[in-house]
Amino acid sequence: MAADPMHTAQTPVNTARYPRILLLVAIVGLLNFGGSWFAQQFDFQIFPRHDSVLHMAVMVASVLYWLLMVLPFVPGMEIGVALMLTLGSEGALLVYLCTVAALSCSFAIGRITPCRPLYLLFSWLHLHKASALLRELEPLNSQQRIAFLNEKAPSKITPFIMKHRLLSIAVLLNLPGNALLGGGGGIGLLVGMSKLVAFRHFVLLVAVAVAPVPLCFYLLGG
Repeated sequence: MAADPMHTAQTPVNTARYPRILLLVAIVGLLNFGGSWFAQQFDFQIFPRHDSVLHMAVMVASVLYWLLMVLPFVPGMEIGVALMLTLGSEGALLVYLCTVAALSCSFAIGRITPCRPLYLLFSWLHLHKASALLRELEPLNSQQRIAFLNEKAPSKITPFIMKHRLLSIAVLLNLPGNALLGGGGGIGLLVGMSKLVAFRHFVLLVAVAVAPVPLCFYLLGG
């Protein structure tokens, strides 16, 4: 019996996706490892004799923390906690402001980034259904995207998530281990690209969602 040409043509595509997905997972793992290593570097005490360089060290650490929080798949929550443990209650406000600024920046980058790089990535991974879905979403406005996702998404929970999307984002931002889902920077980037949330609403959401941990550090003295 002759082989089905369609089946023969699709077999390499199906097998080709796995090395590419493994490569992507390796990159994500490397970013997670790098962020965790960076967090461990804050495991020291600042003694009075270091006062001459204390201000500069705090500023450099804050800028690095902000930059890492902007990047996807970096464990920003762990880095922020490590920084607050180092600086004590006085550093809680600084970490909080850097976190809000970084996630807002990630959202803004996502808002001005077209969907094309993302659906090209899905095509490269041979995830063609996801790529096609993004292509259909790209020209739609916010309300049209919500209606489209409610209609096309396979899960029955999707309408609930769309209706309570701000609450869903807040839960994701505070979810332990969310670096595997993109981290704060990745979540902000995707929310911005989705165009389902206004910038002012996202900033207010982040300001409230990330406040509990810095507030506890501030009130309890680190």
